[in-house]
Amino acid sequence: MTGQQANGQPAFEPLDPAGLEKAGFDTVIVSGVDMQGRLFGKRMSPRRFRALLAEGLHICTCVYSWDIEQGLGLEVEFAGAHTGWQDFRLVPDLTTLRPAAWLDATAICLADSVDEDTGEPLAVAPRTILRRQADSFEAAGHRPYAATELEFYLYHGTPAELRKRRYQDLEPTTLAHADYNIGEGNQMEPFFRQVRRALEASGIPVEVSQVEYGLGQWEINLEYGPAMAAADQHVLFKQAVKDLAAANGMTATFMPRPVGDDLGSSCHIHASLRGLDGGTPFFDPGRDRGMSAVLGSAVAGVLEHAADLMLWYAPTINSARRIGSQDFAGNGLTWGFDNRTTTCRVLTGQPSATRLEFRLPGADVNPYLAIAGMLGSMRRGIADGADPGKPSAGDAYGEIHEEFPQNLAEAAEQFLNSEFAAATFGADVVRHYHAVARHEWRQFMRSVTDWELVRYFEAI
Repeated sequence: MTGQQANGQPAFEPLDPAGLEKAGFDTVIVSGVDMQGRLFGKRMSPRRFRALLAEGLHICTCVYSWDIEQGLGLEVEFAGAHTGWQDFRLVPDLTTLRPAAWLDATAICLADSVDEDTGEPLAVAPRTILRRQADSFEAAGHRPYAATELEFYLYHGTPAELRKRRYQDLEPTTLAHADYNIGEGNQMEPFFRQVRRALEASGIPVEVSQVEYGLGQWEINLEYGPAMAAADQHVLFKQAVKDLAAANGMTATFMPRPVGDDLGSSCHIHASLRGLDGGTPFFDPGRDRGMSAVLGSAVAGVLEHAADLMLWYAPTINSARRIGSQDFAGNGLTWGFDNRTTTCRVLTGQPSATRLEFRLPGADVNPYLAIAGMLGSMRRGIADGADPGKPSAGDAYGEIHEEFPQNLAEAAEQFLNSEFAAATFGADVVRHYHAVARHEWRQFMRSVTDWELVRYFEAI
């Protein structure tokens, strides 16, 4: 299996903090991950980085207590005026220290968020949430692996230029549907070669890149790896693509549906298990197509709890624009062998490559939360010996299935009332992310959209 070493560690050698200057680095970024899956942190010299390794950086809890625009109207138990906006600490995870090869002479180190006084991991931090699910599997003798397939739209014009135009009259980087086409890919190859080289040099192994179906839509797949490494690579990849696009006079967006009349952007997530003894629990040569009972139960768990976790699989207002379509976004509680019209696509073949692909999440997901949701659901399904039922053979969109929550408000309430979510991730985590989503929905309901003006202004 590509993307990891035999011992399950990331397929790159972390940098040595003592040798950063000798290796040509004069800047180190220490970064945490916020609730939306974005990087935050501070820059410093290698000398200062080494000095804070044990204690970490002191950061205001506002990064887990404000909304996506850093508005302070969000009210959560974790922090706010009622706590005095206390600090927490970002403690560098040295297994992630690597070149940020898309920046000049810069290294980056992801960090864990811990309590200022006790040093205990912050329950609401995305890396904490995923680590606890991965650790639960390891305690049972299995290591979870994952990979994300991210689609995104790429437009001409820098982020500042597009913001000034309020994202109107966008000029896409392809002007005709060109899914898989080499010719259109060749025209943008100077940029995407730069992206692939930067990612590879940053210890973020790329599997393939390609033109996608939408006008200006692209896809880059990263190689398989341990679940935490996969999420780390995902957020670094997004940052690199955005930074390099801006440096080349373009803007990349990972909105699930940035335009209403074209294909949505997904984040299909592949997941499997490896035994710590080297076994492949998802593969059984004696069963249909090699799909083991363990894999069947994992699929059943993911489907059974998908509605409860829709808040993490479709976390923004825009998510619903894709979920409500047939843009390869899944359809109800369906699964099938190599079937792209289902919610869970099962891929079999080599023992180590037998896996499930969850097609529901969009490109806006926080990978730590989405993968944690999948792992928690898989673990419950396996523990219960759940049965996924019969696979869909053919067009699953033609089948009638129970619907998932259809907007952010519905997803938030189902998440809050889910006994499974509270038992798996903690009631404090559930309340926190529910409050974030409820706040976002209220902001949306207070706004007046262009669609409303065009539809109602004169007609009413």
